Amino acid sequence: MEHRHEDAVLLTGKTLSLLQIEAVALHRRQVAIDPSQSAIVANANEVVLSYLHGNEAVYGLNRGVGLNKDRLVLADAMADFNRNLIRSHCAGTGPDASEETVRAAMLIRLNAALNGHAGLSPDVVKRYMQFLNLGIHPIIPELGSVGEADITLLSHIGLAMIGEGDVIYRGQRMPAGEALQHAGLEPLRLGPKDGLGIVSSNAFSAGKAGLALLDCVDLLDNFDMVLALSLEGIRGNVSSIDPRVVAVRTEEGCTATASRIRGLLEGSDLWNPELSRPLQDPISFRSAPHIHGAARSALQASLRQFLFHINHSDDNPCVLPEEGVIIPSAHFEIIHWILPLEGLAIALAHVAKASVQRTLRLGTPAFTGLPRFLSPDDQSVIGFSTLQKTISSLESEIRLLAQPSSLDSAVLAGDMEDLAVNAPLAVRKLERIIDLSRHIAAIEMLHAAQAIHLRGEIRLGDGVEKAYSRFREQIEPLELDKVLSDEIRLAYEMILDRSLIRSCSYSTREG
Repeated sequence: MEHRHEDAVLLTGKTLSLLQIEAVALHRRQVAIDPSQSAIVANANEVVLSYLHGNEAVYGLNRGVGLNKDRLVLADAMADFNRNLIRSHCAGTGPDASEETVRAAMLIRLNAALNGHAGLSPDVVKRYMQFLNLGIHPIIPELGSVGEADITLLSHIGLAMIGEGDVIYRGQRMPAGEALQHAGLEPLRLGPKDGLGIVSSNAFSAGKAGLALLDCVDLLDNFDMVLALSLEGIRGNVSSIDPRVVAVRTEEGCTATASRIRGLLEGSDLWNPELSRPLQDPISFRSAPHIHGAARSALQASLRQFLFHINHSDDNPCVLPEEGVIIPSAHFEIIHWILPLEGLAIALAHVAKASVQRTLRLGTPAFTGLPRFLSPDDQSVIGFSTLQKTISSLESEIRLLAQPSSLDSAVLAGDMEDLAVNAPLAVRKLERIIDLSRHIAAIEMLHAAQAIHLRGEIRLGDGVEKAYSRFREQIEPLELDKVLSDEIRLAYEMILDRSLIRSCSYSTREG
């Protein structure tokens, strides 16, 4: 549809990946549309236009939407109907979504529309691409979708397309009409079914979910790293990651996690059979490869369903270009990726709980042989005592957030819409769990690093040594009592920016 920038992400409607979402949403990569998909879009729109000359009722085309599905839309009222559909569905509230979320939502909607099943006009499809490439980001309130298509939120994108509402353009908030003028674009005149095609998608929930899933990969990488440091700090027993033991029960997530932890500990004196250590460590240490592995498996299940979703249509009704027909569907139903997403939230709660328990054990002399609360002088320095309350409060909130929300729905639209999965809420909870977990990982890291410091001359694993050295560039060992909030913040930032895992090239990111 336009000249393709050589670094642009090529959209085919079938191959959009997590890292491509990151490239476009976070790093502002441009997008291009596969020419073969442009032809499909055009053909599908011709199917839509062909229905204008017949008498068959089509939802959202010549009939209303929701409970108003029985209301006739006359041909000469088509433009007004689509414009009013956009305006009336702009019903979001609360804080504005980030520009990154908006970009992810527009990208996912554009990609799925390329399969032709939405029947969107080529001009609307092109406008998504123009918004992404020119950096025109509609203001979308975050709250107000029940998750059976984000109709109250995605409508704000359509509003900007017709030159109404507000956008962020070149770092400034301004009226959409003004931004379009600056960018050399005209407000769109929506064609038949364009209004419904813009609003009837789960792209907002999916956009937030895609970014959250990528954050989850990084979070679990960080937890693996922190676990390895804690094993060094407590002088832990490595029998639970012994390849001979792991081979007896080859659960994929656990097997892979144990292998990665062994890699981080390669070269450590923990592998010395003469090293004095307990026969068994607390379960939060022993079972960590299983817990992290289970979270990895949950993440993979979420990713499989999520990637399927963003590369297929979720439109109702569904346009079948090859057959030249439009058929009602329930493809807006996304329970297939919300259920594993909620399972992932529960899995992360287990990871966080184990981290909290390891942290508490690291402050206990009976398990470490070190001074209470890892104080360098337990007669005059309090040490990390108070952090027990901090980390416990974080984990309590995570346990609450991990409760499923997909079962909580109201009956709406005159009893026609009697189920919903609350997709945006499920994703928001996952985002919060991930961020709270970063703080928990940061606090465990403080404890593990302090324990390593107090032990003096020990031989760390090669990967652990690199991460420990990077950590110490920012945070010095605790010698006297000081403001711990500052230490948590610095450790949190190292978790967030991936500098710890990058220090030893540890990453499980994939396309």
